[in-house]
Parts: sequence; structure tokens; C-alpha cells
Amino acid sequence: MWESSVKGFKNYLRLEKSLSPNSISSYLNDLDKLTQYFELEGISKSPEAVTFHDLKAFIHWISDLGLAASTQARIISGIRGFFSYLLIEDRIDTDPTELLESPKLGRKLPDTLSFEEIERLIGAIDRSKPSGERDKAMLEVLYSCGLRVTELTELRISNIYFKEGFVRVIGKGNKERLVPIGDSALKQLDIYIHQVRVHMEVKPNFSDHVFLNLRGTAISRVSVFNLIKSLAIAIQLKKTISPHTFRHSFATHLVEGGADLRAVQQMLGHESITTTEIYTHLDREYLKSVVNQFHPRGRK
Repeated sequence: MWESSVKGFKNYLRLEKSLSPNSISSYLNDLDKLTQYFELEGISKSPEAVTFHDLKAFIHWISDLGLAASTQARIISGIRGFFSYLLIEDRIDTDPTELLESPKLGRKLPDTLSFEEIERLIGAIDRSKPSGERDKAMLEVLYSCGLRVTELTELRISNIYFKEGFVRVIGKGNKERLVPIGDSALKQLDIYIHQVRVHMEVKPNFSDHVFLNLRGTAISRVSVFNLIKSLAIAIQLKKTISPHTFRHSFATHLVEGGADLRAVQQMLGHESITTTEIYTHLDREYLKSVVNQFHPRGRK
């Protein structure tokens, strides 16, 4: 249904617009996000039958994934190009993207961090302090797994599967999910748990919590916020950031690298607009391969 239209669009970009192979690939990747969305939601429509309301729902969906506003704007631009081509070819009478609004780039909060900025933040941690190895482990896990801050502070040792390379996360509504975790984060967790935490005096009821404060109880959300704010100041980062920024960055870096939206959506623990059934049975090894292939920390 879409194959011939996409093929024609590709030829149009190459022959009539004279775009480079990289630019053509970007357009097609953006369009592929839309077809993935239709597949996930069980929407069976030809390109000619797509409406403004379909596209508006799609934009809401990619926004809920936590993608940077700039990434959302680029995807919308690619889709606009496709429907402009259909209009030129008289395949459609009206352009469904005409009233579609791109996200306001100047108003996005929090900012998304580049991989280099994340490296600088983690590198600014003073590991000579008693809390240093813990702090590094927390940021590595936040970025490697795209966790919410509460999911991080409630992470349990019994839910870390070092051999398999997964963590079991308790998300919103007490819903569990398995998330791949990269080698860098696992290595740092191992250092913290088995070389630092093992020597701490842990208060009752907190023996299974991974991240502890110096009093031996679970670290608070506020402490994680304050850590990230202080590191941003230390490296003179001129961005408004929070723990959620690492989650946004996780999703954005995967999608910009070419990762499948279904895998990113599952790892973030987001509900589909209608149902999660279609992607909850994705193979775990496939999820791990997505991180290894597309996450900056996952690449060998």
C-alpha cells in the first residue's frame, strides 16, 4: 500500500530535488516513523487516505516518547515533504500536513543533552568522595536505561540481571518491564554495589535498594535532582536540565540513530494510545540489540 508511494518519493528526491543519499535516507527514516505508528495502532490506510487528524495523533505519540523538540520538528518536516510530493503528483487533492504545527523549539524544557555533554557531566563527578561511585552509577543507569527518577531511586539489587544484561523496572501503576542495560552502566553498578555499598551500614527495609544515601536509606528524588544541577554548574552547562533530561536524551539518541520506535516505546514503559499488546512480546534479545546498535553507550 505504501511501497510504491515511498519508492516514487525516493526517486523524486533523487532525480528532481537532487538530494544527497544521506538527505534522502533521512527523509525516508522520518516517513518510516509514521508507517511504524500506523502499524502499532492497527491503522490500515493508504497514503492518500491519511488525514490531518491521523497526523496530529502521530505527533502527539512521538511527543509522548520524550523526543527532543528538534527531533520532532525534523520528523514532521520529512512527512511534509512526502505529502507535498503526493500533491505534486496529483495523488491527493489537499495536503493533510498544511495545518500541522511543529513544536516550538525555543520553549522546550528540559533540554536534551548531546552524548558529549552527558560524558562531561559524568566526568565531573568527584569519585574520591564516598558518594562518587554511587553518583556515577546513578547517571550511567539513567542514561543507559531511560529510567524515570522514581524508577531509579526504587531500583532493587534483586532486579539487576548482570549476566543477562537487563534490569527489571517497576514503573507507573506498579507495571513491570525489562530494560536492557549497557556494559558501562553494568560495570559501574558492579563497582558501586560490590566495592562501596557492601561496606555501608544499611538500615532495615533498605537492604535491597540499590542506591543509598550516607544514612543507609534509599536516596531521594531531590538528591538526584541536586546532583545533576550541581554537575551542570560545575561544567558550566547553559541548559535547564533534570533527571528527566537523561530519559529524553536516551530516547532521542536511539531514535536519531535509527532505532525502531516500538523498541524505544517499550523500553520507556509508555502505553500505546490504544493498546500495548502488539509490542509487549518483542524478543528481549532484539531489545538488547537495539541498544547495542543505536545507543552511544552501547556501541562497541
